[in-house]
Formats: sequence, C-alpha cells, structure tokens
Amino acid sequence: MATVNVNRNVTDIFYRYKMPRINAKVEGKGNGIKTVIVNMAEVARAIGRPATYPTKYFGCELGAQTQFDYKNERFIVNGSHDATKLQDLLDGFIRKFVLCPECDNPETDLIVSSKKGTISQGCKACGFHGPLEVNHKVNTFIIKNPPNVNPASQGASLTEGKRSKRTKKGENGDESSGNLNVTATNGTGATNGDGGDVTNGDESPNESISTPATPAVEDEDEVNWTVDTSEEAVRARMQDLTDGAKNMTVSDDFDKTEKERMDIFYELVKRKRDAGELDSVQVHKELATEAGRLDIQSKSTLVLAELLLTANIIQEGRKYRNLLLRFTHEDKKAQKYFMGGLELIIALHADELMPKVPVILKLFYDSDILDEKVILDWSQKVSKKYVSKDVAAQIHERAKPFIQWLQEAEEEESSEEEDDSDVEIEYDDRAKVDSLRNKQPVKPEPKKAAAAAAAQEDDEGEDLNIDDI
Repeated sequence: MATVNVNRNVTDIFYRYKMPRINAKVEGKGNGIKTVIVNMAEVARAIGRPATYPTKYFGCELGAQTQFDYKNERFIVNGSHDATKLQDLLDGFIRKFVLCPECDNPETDLIVSSKKGTISQGCKACGFHGPLEVNHKVNTFIIKNPPNVNPASQGASLTEGKRSKRTKKGENGDESSGNLNVTATNGTGATNGDGGDVTNGDESPNESISTPATPAVEDEDEVNWTVDTSEEAVRARMQDLTDGAKNMTVSDDFDKTEKERMDIFYELVKRKRDAGELDSVQVHKELATEAGRLDIQSKSTLVLAELLLTANIIQEGRKYRNLLLRFTHEDKKAQKYFMGGLELIIALHADELMPKVPVILKLFYDSDILDEKVILDWSQKVSKKYVSKDVAAQIHERAKPFIQWLQEAEEEESSEEEDDSDVEIEYDDRAKVDSLRNKQPVKPEPKKAAAAAAAQEDDEGEDLNIDDI
C-alpha cells in the first residue's frame, strides 16, 4: 500500500511518520451517491485520532452528511468525491488537529473536557501543552465524542450506540426499582404480627408483596440538575474565562448563520459604546476575543464602522484609532471590509462627508488603519457591494486627488531606490608607489641630532642612588 508523510510539507523520504494514502470508492447513483473511505480506520490509526474526526471534518468542509459504521469499518461521506480532494482536506485536518504548534510533530494527544467545553493539546515529543487554537465546527463533535470513548461500544453508528446506551440504562433502572419492591422473607412461611402474608424462601420475587418505595429514593429521582443557559448567565460565565479559553469554548452561537453571529457582535459593541467603555484596553481585547469566537474577525470592521463612525468621522477616527487598529493591523481582508464600511458612512452623510473623502482616507492612512496597497486596490474598481454604483463612483471621483498623491509618492520612492541601485563603488587595492618613490627620506640636521642624542644619554644616566637621598 502506498504511503505518504503525515506532514506532507516535509519532503524527506526518510521521514518516520507515515500514513496510508486515502483510498475512496464511490457507490450508488443519483441522490443516493456516496463516497466510502475504504481505509479510513488505517489512516486514523497512523495519525493517532479516531476515524470519525477526519470523516466529520470532510463533511464540514464539503457541506455533506457523514455516516459511521465501526463494526464494518465503513466511513461514508455523502456525494461523489475523489481521493485526491479528500487527501488535500486531510492535510488541513492534520495541520489543525494533529501537528504540534511548537515542533510540527504528529505525536500529540487531544485532552477533551466535556464539562468545560474545552479542548487541549499535549505533545509527547517536545512537551508542549496548551489549548487547541482552532475554532472549527468539528470542535463541537470532538467535545461530544472524546477520543477516550471506546468506539467498539457505539454500535453500528454513533446515534445507534447512544440509543442503545439509553435503553440499557432504562432496563437497569427498572431492575433496580423492582429489587426495591421485594419484601424480606423468612424460611417458615409464617404470618407477621399484622396478619399479612410473608413469602417463604421457595417463592419467586415476582410473587412477593411489594412495599412502597422509600421517600428518600423518590426525592433523589425528583432532583432536577439544570444549568442556567440564559444570555445573562452565559455572559457572566464567559467573563470568568481567560481570553484563550474563550476562543476554545464551543457554544451554540457557532452553529448560527453568519448574519446571526454578526448581530450578536453588533449588540455587544453597541452595549459597550452606550456604557462608555470603549476607551478601555480590556474591552478592546474582549471585543477581539468575541469576534474570534464568532469567527467574524474580518467582517467585524463593518460593524465597528457602522456603530462608531458618524458625520463627525474625523474626531471619531482619532478617538477609536486603537480599537480599529486591533482589528485591521496586518489584516488586508479586514481593511477591505472597513473600506466598505466607510462607503456606507459616507453615503449615509453624503452632504457633509462627500467633500471630505480625501481627508478621511488620509486620516485612516496616516493612522495605519488602512494600508497603501489596500487603498490603491480599492481605487481600481467601482463596486456596488455596499452602496449604489452611482454613489460608489462619486466617492471614487472625490478620492482621486488622494489616490494620485499616493501613486506619485510610490513612484518617487521607486525612482529613489533605482537611483541608489545605479550607484557603483569601485575599489582599487593597488598601492600608489609612485608618490612614495618621489618622497626622499628627511635627514635630520646635525646639531639637532647631537642634542637629541645627548638628552637621551642624560636620561639614561640619571639613575637615582638610594644612598644620596
């Protein structure tokens, strides 16, 4: 069987971490077509993860349903998918859930806390231990199905396994309640003091007279353990977590649509703005963490532009510079969305802001919120994604002086670099012997030479005698 490196970025043929190449077979036709990953169990053993994890990852990435059959080792992804495509997706799974972030070795274990809803990662090669810094839909599946669960006890599928567990639990509960109803017996078959019949040792428990259950057992069964899942309670628990733990926490919000997640972030920023808390660095970190948890880091700048900027955009841009920088620094995508947010604000206050378009762009350019390349790329095409095409064209027309200034500054920098590159320095290591030959050695004058010699003799001869002191 052909094998490949677990980390396919490593091209060393002697790399010791190997795995079988994925073997996929398409079955069925029409709406019932599906792809069976024939050797998924062997691949999973090679990377040290349950076979359901990469299969579920394939389903999330391809937008397809998945099926598991542990007894027959059949792992199925609905739809027709070739092995090459699945192998590339497996590389993404390995990079996110298998390789150590410190040493890039696949000798890692996942430590799942179902109670806290967190996933940690420990490396046996370098000793690294920390939270899994990946926010993916598979996280929810991993938390509900930890790697230490025995897959053989899960039946033909995970759903059937859970159903069978519930059934067995119910049967055990019935048996235990039945045992509680059996009365004590003696070996004589005599009657008790109240005249009630008491069974003897030969009679079966089913024929015995049941006694009422004890109140303690009833009270224990009636205890209802619940967790407050209201929005306020969830928010209070989230505030007790560290920033890293908040990113790792998987909640129902991640299963919502992108618009719903944007609305959640919108309400949070609005609440902080109305409370006057946006000057705090801790609040900036909280907003960035929440955007990461909701997986809307780039698009969050649209919400910030809508809530923080008005017709008084010049003063507000300076006031919220640090907050905006936390979302746009070295994130070209976030800066592009922020440009769309600027278009919306300018269109909303067109009478006041349309003449100030060059000033607005220069403000955010000087504040390092927008990079030169992002602005120049934006100027190349008039888009109607955020505002009407007429308004967008008008904004681009107003921005032309600033765009021209940027292009000229870029050309000047490039010309200066070219001029500097044209300068060549020549080194001549040949000795200039002609000038040395022309210079004759200077002969000292006789009188000066004699005086110097005498002075030297006096210095040498004037040694101190200790008896003269």
